[in-house]
Amino acid sequence: MASSRVIVDRLHEVVGPQLIVDRDVIASYTTDWTGRFGGHTVAVVRPGSTEQVAGVVLTCRELGVALVPQGGNTGLVGGGVPLHGEVVLSLRRLQSLGPIDALAGQLTAGAGVTLSALHRAARAAGWAYGVDLASRDSATVGGMVATNAGGTHVLRYGDTRAQLLGLEAVLGTGSVVSHLGGLVKDNTGYHLPGLVCGSEGTLAVVTAARLRLVPAMPFRTVAVLAFPTVSDALDASVSFRRSLPALEACELFLSSGLELVCSVTGMRSPFSDPHPVYLLVEMADHADPTEALALATDSIDHVLDVVVATDLSRRAELWRYREAHTEAINTLGPPHKLDVTLPLGSLAEFIDRVPETVRMIAPAARTWLFGHAGDGNVHVNVSGLPPDDDQVDDGVLRLVADFGGSISAEHGIGAAKRRWLHLSRTADEIRAFRTLKRALDPDGVLNPNALLPPDGS
Repeated sequence: MASSRVIVDRLHEVVGPQLIVDRDVIASYTTDWTGRFGGHTVAVVRPGSTEQVAGVVLTCRELGVALVPQGGNTGLVGGGVPLHGEVVLSLRRLQSLGPIDALAGQLTAGAGVTLSALHRAARAAGWAYGVDLASRDSATVGGMVATNAGGTHVLRYGDTRAQLLGLEAVLGTGSVVSHLGGLVKDNTGYHLPGLVCGSEGTLAVVTAARLRLVPAMPFRTVAVLAFPTVSDALDASVSFRRSLPALEACELFLSSGLELVCSVTGMRSPFSDPHPVYLLVEMADHADPTEALALATDSIDHVLDVVVATDLSRRAELWRYREAHTEAINTLGPPHKLDVTLPLGSLAEFIDRVPETVRMIAPAARTWLFGHAGDGNVHVNVSGLPPDDDQVDDGVLRLVADFGGSISAEHGIGAAKRRWLHLSRTADEIRAFRTLKRALDPDGVLNPNALLPPDGS
């Protein structure tokens, strides 16, 4: 590999002053959002165009230097930071937003466009975008495509892959592939957008995406319901999904999480008395959905209490009880975050068993559980563990596999879960992944330490 001086000089030829070598500035690019994963790099490059991205990839390929593509750096599995000294390829400057195609209900967005900017652009044109995340102000289009981000509205609109109609990307060879026409029906061979989406920057660097929009719903109702058990809350979730076509979100959290959120944020609990389990539901429609939600709620057993909001500020407050979980847990130190999916029939038992699984391995650790009840996705957070102690990770992920679940529902595999990929993918699948990697990135330039376990493991 070339010397640091040569690397810096050659990359400077490509991006000029958008090459960052200042140690203090670089620091914000080398640690992930959890604070658990950090590394080092000789430089951060901030290209302003697809051509510059291709130039960076070609230069690094020639010099034998690995790259880590990075968006808003909101990842939770160490997949977007230079854990092994890779050059950081920041895509935040790719912020172009094309005009809304009002007839098709589509737009083209650069990889550096934030989710909140995407929402604003769609809303201004009378549309909406179907993916939403708590990290909307910093999460970027490129990062969401790379990790196939899901979030709170998967229940109604699907994940990022379901919104993706085309993309522009730079392969590990430096070649640019661009297919941004947005045709809904285009059966002309392999679907590269679907392949690149979720590949965590290991196959290509996404520079732009063609995204479908969804109808804007002018009326919204949010409710938080209290239940005695997780099983009762999940039964209610099934009932809501079956009877409410306008249901957009169905989120689960527990009493311990609500107490922590209130303690950290200063918010008051939405209920006068504490309850074991909470379900947040949101409906959105062209007419007020409040009555439909009330009727559906009346038919559900074991509801202990309910609060309902229709105005914007109160809806946001109810959402805050759920969305503030991550930041509240982070105040306890870098957590171990295990974002997993379970078959819906096993979700309640899994949630009940996780705390004991953790206690058996690390009695002093604390477990925090919340997530997307409608699609089986639960966020397992464990605080009070050393960052490098992965015994709890091993125990929880093996429990997931025993239940027939996936070790990654959102955020990807990254560096954190590479050694457990075999729990969710067969040896033949992993070999197929490696074949694809070699075809599109023959020299292993792109994020070589994410997703795929090391050869031979």
